[in-house]
Amino acid sequence: MNKEFITQGGTPITSELATDLRNLIFGTAAIPMRAEWLQTSFVFGAPKEELAYGLRSPRNATRGLLSVVQGFVLKYLLFARKTSRVAALTDPLLANAEMQREALFCALVEILRTISDKGKVTMVLPSEDEVFVDHTASYFHDSVTEKLYVFTLSPNEELEHFMKRNFKYFSEEETPGTLLFLYSAVLTRSMGKVRTDLDSSKSSPLTSSNHEEGSLMIVTLLLTGRATPYIHNGVVNVGDESSYAVPQYGVLKRCMIGLLLWDIESTSAAVNQSRQPGSRLKTPNYPIWVTSCTGHYGVVFNRNSDLLRNYHAESRFDVNYYSCSGHQIQMTIDNRTYNEQALVMLERQPITPEGTSMAGKPAGKDGEANAAVATAAAAPSPVGGAGTAGGGVGAASGGGVGGAASGASGSSDVVAKEESTLNTPLQRLIRTKWEEATISFHVQPSMLSYLFSTTQ
Repeated sequence: MNKEFITQGGTPITSELATDLRNLIFGTAAIPMRAEWLQTSFVFGAPKEELAYGLRSPRNATRGLLSVVQGFVLKYLLFARKTSRVAALTDPLLANAEMQREALFCALVEILRTISDKGKVTMVLPSEDEVFVDHTASYFHDSVTEKLYVFTLSPNEELEHFMKRNFKYFSEEETPGTLLFLYSAVLTRSMGKVRTDLDSSKSSPLTSSNHEEGSLMIVTLLLTGRATPYIHNGVVNVGDESSYAVPQYGVLKRCMIGLLLWDIESTSAAVNQSRQPGSRLKTPNYPIWVTSCTGHYGVVFNRNSDLLRNYHAESRFDVNYYSCSGHQIQMTIDNRTYNEQALVMLERQPITPEGTSMAGKPAGKDGEANAAVATAAAAPSPVGGAGTAGGGVGAASGGGVGGAASGASGSSDVVAKEESTLNTPLQRLIRTKWEEATISFHVQPSMLSYLFSTTQ
């Protein structure tokens, strides 16, 4: 027996737990899971280099999980890191090795605490040569699961101490760090609750997905603490006249980090809106969004913590899109034309009980008008998510406001002209949040095509 793990309170995994865990997550224990789960850990690029803040991995089924962790890494680097006066002058995105380690540590701990909801955290670590589950027809050895020790920890100091002591199991290259973290997340939530989250009537495993980069349910588990396939706000009762209404549990509270979603099957406005996240994911506490765009996961982020709280800040601002392939796209989002049009429409309304703002006050005053415009510009629909028909229409018309503005200016800038006529997946993704925005990419159009190809 591993004395170190035993002294930390670990117990060997049982055959029943190992089989149930594999069945729930991968659909079967009779064959091994995909090899990338056994070989992918949390690894950054070179410290102090460009994109040093970014986790790296080949394109595989761990990308969704990695992208969520990347979002929390950015939250720490941009908004939560305690720094000295000298350190505050350095760019947090040019992270050194110590910053990388601390950011990843804080990200993993915060996610597990979110899932535990102030309860106990369950983690797993593999022994080197001990095997606790026999190889049988119903359980095929995968070289990790049958070797696990299981630990039950309090979510505060005990969890932090445990993670610091065993951090290498998650961060060293070619170790199953992502698999160990996924197992820990599922066991912390509890397998019974995860089955309920997944809507057990469908009997789908947690990793079930039509896309190569991982399932949406893993993303929602890590973002919200619940492995729900439904991303609308609150609870929606679904049924018809011949059956009882069945509740579908979506996102129950506003999230720290958001989610934006667009895929090729969402080109019609009706289908697109039904698949869109609700406002609790589209308008998170921090301006960081995990994104799923035509099956490719990434992260969109802005450095201004007040972006989603300040109407003026959201008029024109820069965001970065990062993919764990190790590529970044910078872009400028300009909502001024749309916001000005909305303001004019509000000013034309008579100041009557029928023409008051949503707060019950006249919309003619500057501050209240701004609040109303912010609502008109970015507020999502109550349950099913933001109304995104405008995004589809704008994209279909060659870039919406941006296309018209570019055509009118007659600019000789070739890149700008190409941007205005492109109908890229990334543009459509951004417009699920900022519907009528003019989007200017600070990158050659060829990079947009490359990032959303099937090879990278």
